[in-house]
Amino acid sequence: MAKEHSATSKFHQMESKRRRFAWILCVSGLCILFYAIGSWQSSSGVSYKVGCRSISPGSASAAGLDFQAHHPGGFNRTSLATTDFPACDLKYSEYTPCQDPRRARKFKKMMLKYRERHCPKKNELLHCLIPAPPKYKNPFRWPRSRDYAWYDNIPHRELSIEKAVQNWIQVEDDRFRFPGGGTMFPRGADAYIDDIDALVPLSNGDIRTALDTGCGVASWGAYLLNRDILTMSFAPRDSHEAQVQFALERGVPAIIGVMATERIPYPARAFDMAHCSRCLIPWNKYDGLYLIEVDRVLRPGGYWILSGPPIHWKKYYKGWERTQDDLRQEQYEIEDVAKRLCWKKVVEKGDLAIWQKPINHIECVQSWKVYRTPHICINDSPDSAWYRKMETCITPLPDVTSPEEVAGGALEKWPERAFAVPPRIRSGSVPGITVQKFHEDNDLWKERLENYKQIVPPLTKGWYRNVMDMNSNLGGFAAALVKYPLWVMNVVPADPARDTLGVIYERGFIGTYHDWCEAFSTYPRTYDLIHADGVFSIYQHR
Repeated sequence: MAKEHSATSKFHQMESKRRRFAWILCVSGLCILFYAIGSWQSSSGVSYKVGCRSISPGSASAAGLDFQAHHPGGFNRTSLATTDFPACDLKYSEYTPCQDPRRARKFKKMMLKYRERHCPKKNELLHCLIPAPPKYKNPFRWPRSRDYAWYDNIPHRELSIEKAVQNWIQVEDDRFRFPGGGTMFPRGADAYIDDIDALVPLSNGDIRTALDTGCGVASWGAYLLNRDILTMSFAPRDSHEAQVQFALERGVPAIIGVMATERIPYPARAFDMAHCSRCLIPWNKYDGLYLIEVDRVLRPGGYWILSGPPIHWKKYYKGWERTQDDLRQEQYEIEDVAKRLCWKKVVEKGDLAIWQKPINHIECVQSWKVYRTPHICINDSPDSAWYRKMETCITPLPDVTSPEEVAGGALEKWPERAFAVPPRIRSGSVPGITVQKFHEDNDLWKERLENYKQIVPPLTKGWYRNVMDMNSNLGGFAAALVKYPLWVMNVVPADPARDTLGVIYERGFIGTYHDWCEAFSTYPRTYDLIHADGVFSIYQHR
């Protein structure tokens, strides 16, 4: 019996080991199978063609992040194929599709219409990768990049010769140096900004967002960063070759743009301050059209600063090669337009003149009865600015109940402004966005940034300076990054149903409207990091 019991016991032990081994083998096989399937899905290099863009799913993953596409209806996987794009010819190394000088020649020069966006037609699109210059190297790290850029990255000496006396830019061996000068501030941008600061407060947090029209190499915006003021600088692609490219190479916010016939691509009540330093914009022409557009994008109580012609014309008229009568008349006409807009002239001192927009329109009604023009826009969409023609009418401010109330709501000082509830949300004027959703969005991006740091460790360590968010929503991504040495170009797709750019500006950040079925208004190689969240779903039906 003992022998039988022992034999039976050994048999059961062997049977148990076989079952255990089979179970382990089965589980291991399943793990290997699912791992192989997962690896194939994440590294297959499949490219989904969605309207105007191609999407290549990445292989990165992290806890709490979902990088997979969730398009309703899915795709026809039988038609998927990878596409390899060849390099373009080297002559396209600075190609800007919608501001191509060769295409611009086909359009009228009146009111600089030819400098506006004119994108290539479908049969003109390039299907190749823009090459870098032969000796291109990584730009200098911020803050050194403010003062230096490699010559081989932007091989243009023209500005260093044409603007030599004005200290815009100098060539030193294998690099450019930016002394910080400008046409109206040869002593340097810092000294010029000190002059402005003595007239209007720049350092108390009231002024956070600024607009520089005709910015040159954006030295004004570069030095305002020292005072926590974020400037949207723009200039056309014109005879001053690559001025916006120089700005972005320096790590300073800038975009190709022009005051011509269309609204500049920013919402109403966006900027705390606007600036023109000999920007050559005819402010007194076309019934004040361009000053009316500045009025649209200025915050209630915002400032407009003008230096250069015609200001201080008694001193400079000979150097400007213009007559005293001509300059006197130009200044009179600018002053007249400003009065009609109900602006108050704060001061004119030396080379500077500063006006202030009213905080509301209550007291302006009487003056408009006197002047009659420009009239108040009727049925206007004040934030509509994508391929929208400028109009010679005043954009109405939101209603108020007292002369002391700020139209649209007062903003917090910077830096509290970044996380305070924006007035547009507080008033319920953004459909579908509540105060609770605003706070939830901030929490979401704070959590996501922690995950991003694991995927892209240099993100918060100064390796990236120029960052673009292709679909910014409420600006939560930019807000999560606010303490790091970078800036974010917040892009809001040009869709009235999704318009949140006004909220982003009320938070103290900058950005622009754009349609991602067209090329962005910038030069090649100007952003260190491009972030896309929910972009392709917007365009899947295009």
